[in-house]
Amino acid sequence: MPELRKDPVIGRWVIISAERGKRPSDFLIASEKKRGGFCPFCEGNEDKTPPEVLAYRAPGTLPNKPGWRIRVVSNKYPALQIEGELKRRGNGVYDFMNGVGAHEVIIETPDHDKDLFDLDVTQIEDVWWATRDRILDLQKDSRFQYILVFKNHGAAAGASLEHTHSQLIATPIIPKRVLEELNGFQKHYGYKERCIFCDMIRQEKETDKRIVLENDRFIAFEPFAPRFPFETWILPKNHILHFENSQKEDYADLARIMKETVARINRALSDPPYNFVIHTAPLTEDNYQNFHWHIEFIPKLTKIAGFEWGSGFYINPTPPEDAAKFLNEIEL
Repeated sequence: MPELRKDPVIGRWVIISAERGKRPSDFLIASEKKRGGFCPFCEGNEDKTPPEVLAYRAPGTLPNKPGWRIRVVSNKYPALQIEGELKRRGNGVYDFMNGVGAHEVIIETPDHDKDLFDLDVTQIEDVWWATRDRILDLQKDSRFQYILVFKNHGAAAGASLEHTHSQLIATPIIPKRVLEELNGFQKHYGYKERCIFCDMIRQEKETDKRIVLENDRFIAFEPFAPRFPFETWILPKNHILHFENSQKEDYADLARIMKETVARINRALSDPPYNFVIHTAPLTEDNYQNFHWHIEFIPKLTKIAGFEWGSGFYINPTPPEDAAKFLNEIEL
């Protein structure tokens, strides 16, 4: 019988449709063929992108030249532009402002044929450091309230270029999805005087039904009310507001748990397209001390259709307990 489950953070209901229950083999999709051709992110094509704003490169190599291992550039077609003033204004019931922000691309490796999680742990860790460096720089701009880091892998997940990269967008307002989480954290804290994610970590460890992996500093698990099959959350075990305030040991353990988690998902689901997002606290810390930064990893396995758009419900054909069991049984 189908089951309705309520997300304990934001109060969103999802339908776990057990009668539609699917195993990983039911989600297998045709592998995306490499398109080939010219790639502006490959080493040697540095002049085909905007100038780099950050690069980790070999000593003695010049900016915007070969010799880098991670390179960050402004998006050539940005969603928001860094120049200008906000000039928020209204017209009757309508509010608007100039599209001011920052939109950057983190090119994670010069190797065109490797995904982020094909890299070794130290290379993945360097990507987290580069992300941190850019957040710390952009947070100096008083126009920005939030910085969202995300990755689209595969054309079906929104990636326009095959070369592995993630993106960072600084916005002058806090995104609605993040506000919902902030409100949920605040509500739980007002009732329990505890962080809801810290409570969830304790409960998941006690029940041990949805945990995929854990190490000293992180835990990866299937959330109780997932929107999508094999949706996986990665949380620091310690209460940390901001991704950029993590320590060296945190980034190393994050690299390890993400690499193995994605390897298990890729093995179970035959390298699906995916998205992940990093939800961190807003740049202004007022009233957000109970937030707990985290990563939401979502394989692109199902489509959002009329019912989801019209109702706000999501239908998930795979119970998270089954997904966790499948992933735990994978042999790497």
